[in-house]
Amino acid sequence: MTSQVNYRHGFMPPHVIEKIIERGSEKQKERAIKERQVSGQIRERRQARMRLRTASAVTGESGKNRFVYDAKFGSDLPGILVRSEGNTATGDRAADEAYEGAGQTYDLFYNIFGRNSIDDNGMKLISSVHYLQGYDNAFWDGEQMVYGDGDEDLPEEERLFNRFTIALDIIGHELTHGVTEYTAHLTYQGQAGALNESFSDVFGILVKQRLLNQTADEANWLIGEGLFTGRIKGKALRSMKEPGSAYDDPLIGKDPQPGHMNDYVNTLSDNGGVHINSGIPNRAFCTVALNLGGFAWEKAGRIWYLTLRDKLTEKSDFQDAADKTWQTAVELFGKSSLEQEAVVSGWKTVGITVNSRVKIRCIGRIKNLWHRLWS
Repeated sequence: MTSQVNYRHGFMPPHVIEKIIERGSEKQKERAIKERQVSGQIRERRQARMRLRTASAVTGESGKNRFVYDAKFGSDLPGILVRSEGNTATGDRAADEAYEGAGQTYDLFYNIFGRNSIDDNGMKLISSVHYLQGYDNAFWDGEQMVYGDGDEDLPEEERLFNRFTIALDIIGHELTHGVTEYTAHLTYQGQAGALNESFSDVFGILVKQRLLNQTADEANWLIGEGLFTGRIKGKALRSMKEPGSAYDDPLIGKDPQPGHMNDYVNTLSDNGGVHINSGIPNRAFCTVALNLGGFAWEKAGRIWYLTLRDKLTEKSDFQDAADKTWQTAVELFGKSSLEQEAVVSGWKTVGITVNSRVKIRCIGRIKNLWHRLWS
C-alpha cells in the first residue's frame, strides 16, 4: 500500500521516493525512507513557522538581500553564514548556486513584475545548503530555502540525484512557494495544491529562460534538468510542454503527469496528486506562451503573476485559474486581443473551457499598471 505521507513543498515528488523504497538497493531505500521521514518533520515545523512568522526575515527595503548558510550536514537551521549580499564567491558550488539562484529569482519578480522579494516588502532571501547527509530534496520551510546534496557522497554506481542547487528552476520553484503564501495562499491539497505546484514551475522555468535569454520557442520547458545522474533514464523531473515524458526508468518508473483533464489522476496520496496533476496547468501555460511567442515572461508570465497576486484564493481550482487568467488577459490587452485568445486556446488544449462570463475589472486601471511596470 502506498504511504499517505503528507509532503509539504518539497521539490521531489513522493511518487519518486515511493518507487525507490519499493525497487532500490538497500542504500537507496534507506535514503528514500529517511527523506520521507524528514518530510513529515519539515511539514510540522513549517506549519509552526507560518503561525509564528517573525519579522526577522523582513527588511522593508528594496534590493536583493541574500544570506547563504552551511548546515554542515546537520538539521539545525540556518547553520553557519558563508556568503551574504555583495560578497565574493565561496568556491562551494552549492552555496554559490543558491546565492546566484536566489538573485536571479529576485530579479525576475522585481524587474519584470515589480515585486520586492517574496513578501513584496524586502524579505531577506535566506538559504541553507548541505542539509543532512545525502538528503534528496529541497524545500521552502516558510522562512527560508533548504537544499540537500543528493547522493554526491555515494559511490558512482549508487548515485541517483545530483545536488539540488544544480538546476536554477528548482531554486525559482521553491522560492515561488513563498510568493504563493503571501498572495493566493493556495491550499496544498487537490487542484488548489496542483496549482500551487504549477505556479512554482511556471516562475521557476521563467527564471531559467530569462537567464538564458530564451524565447518560448527556444526553451525546452524542462523542470529539474540536470538533477538525475546518468543512472536514471530521464531528461528532467517534469516537462511542462509534454507532461508524462520527462523520464521512464526501471527504478523510479514512468513520469505519471497527465497533460489533459481526460487523464486527471484521482488519488489520496501526494495531497491529492499535487505533483502529478500540476502537469495540466503547466501545459496550459506553456501552450499560451508558445502561442504568443517571444519571451514567456513578458505576456504569459505577467498574466499568470497578476492572477496569482490579485485573483486566486485558497480554494481555487483549475476552472477558476482558467477563468481568472482569461479575465486578467482581457483587462491587460482587451477582449478581442491575441493574448486573451491565446489563454482560451491554452486551457482548451488541456480540456478546460474558459467561462467568459466572469466579471471584468476596470480595464483602464489595469492598463495603467501595465505601463507603469514597463516604464
